[in-house]
Amino acid sequence: MKFTGMRDGRTVTVARLFADQTLAPVAEVREFYDDLAGSLDAAAALAGGSVDRASVVEVPAVPPAARVLCVGLNYRMHADEAGMRVPEHPAIFGRWTASLITSGVTAPVPAGEPGWDWEVELAAVVGRPLKRVTPAQALAGVLGYAAFNDLSARTHQLHSRLWTVGKNADASGPISEIVTADETGDPGDGWRLTTVVNGETMQDGSTADMVFGVGELLAYLSEVMTLNPGDVIATGTPDGVGFKRTPPRYAVPGDVVEVAVAGVGSVTTPIG
Repeated sequence: MKFTGMRDGRTVTVARLFADQTLAPVAEVREFYDDLAGSLDAAAALAGGSVDRASVVEVPAVPPAARVLCVGLNYRMHADEAGMRVPEHPAIFGRWTASLITSGVTAPVPAGEPGWDWEVELAAVVGRPLKRVTPAQALAGVLGYAAFNDLSARTHQLHSRLWTVGKNADASGPISEIVTADETGDPGDGWRLTTVVNGETMQDGSTADMVFGVGELLAYLSEVMTLNPGDVIATGTPDGVGFKRTPPRYAVPGDVVEVAVAGVGSVTTPIG
């Protein structure tokens, strides 16, 4: 199944997305994750959608209290292009849900930046409380996956050894709908990730190049914090980012950036 969010005023409802691009409301977003098993059963019983996707204000299907935890340098070839060693432990930094947007929403370039840098990533959405679990248990606890673009304000990111500001600019976290894990298989099998800017492929990698797999990442985090349903783990980007090119390349106003994860989904972002 696939899920996205619909906003009506201050209320966000998680809806099941069908192949004909219709939506069927399931539950208010916090209620959806508070009783995830019941919500999934209710969604599975739906035969089709009654709402045209194009007619709603679409938002990420993520609860407001969710943590968005991102992983840096988690692809060997990306660490190599950055001139950095592969980390011995996952390099974790945080985002806020306020930075997340859906496909088609414009991402304005922040002041003081030459443009956005792109980072296609596989995002895993937690489906059950995870505390001190093994990698296998963690992987089994994933609700589903999404394509994610960790748009980076590199100038601000590199002002400090702490990346928080450069990774939390407004509208800097485009994320696709969530596809449940029973439909995707195991990311350890090597899923293709791509970034295309104005029709030109900038990144073309595989999850097989990950330093730490999805299960390992979630298990590591669960050693010190309980991961809750709805938390999002963005698992890192392959090589091909813009600021390490010669000369550097950035996405500027008028450009369109599309990131995709094969078998999961894609998200398109106009740059403003």
